[in-house]
Amino acid sequence: MRATVIVCVSAILTGIAGTAVAHHSYAMFDREKTTELVGTVKEFRWSNPHAWMELYVSNDQGGQDLWGIEMNSPNNLARMGWKSTIVKPGDKVTVKIHPLRSGEKGGSFMALTLPSGQTLSDSPRTQPKDGKGAPAAPAGDKYP
Repeated sequence: MRATVIVCVSAILTGIAGTAVAHHSYAMFDREKTTELVGTVKEFRWSNPHAWMELYVSNDQGGQDLWGIEMNSPNNLARMGWKSTIVKPGDKVTVKIHPLRSGEKGGSFMALTLPSGQTLSDSPRTQPKDGKGAPAAPAGDKYP
């Protein structure tokens, strides 16, 4: 009886751990490719577990495609100098992403250039540097 309970509990814990790992998988993104999108922000969501951006991008047929871009968590973005109000609907931006392997209109966020020319990323590895080698803070903003 005790062995049955141990096996059942182990199976449940293994299933939960697998779900947690699967949630954070980047297998759906082609991390060998970088795509640059120029478009207009439809929506920027500052929400957990990931911030999210929807971007209208002109296509070859003269229309617009809606791209979904998954970003880092608000906590991590804030550490890189982001604020929840830094991107607004209607902003014309340039975004670099790792595209979806499926070819659908979406990707994993890498960097963003705002209308002001300011560039932000979501990782200290790719954050632009100031003259002192520190991540460049947005004008007028302080790191939390």
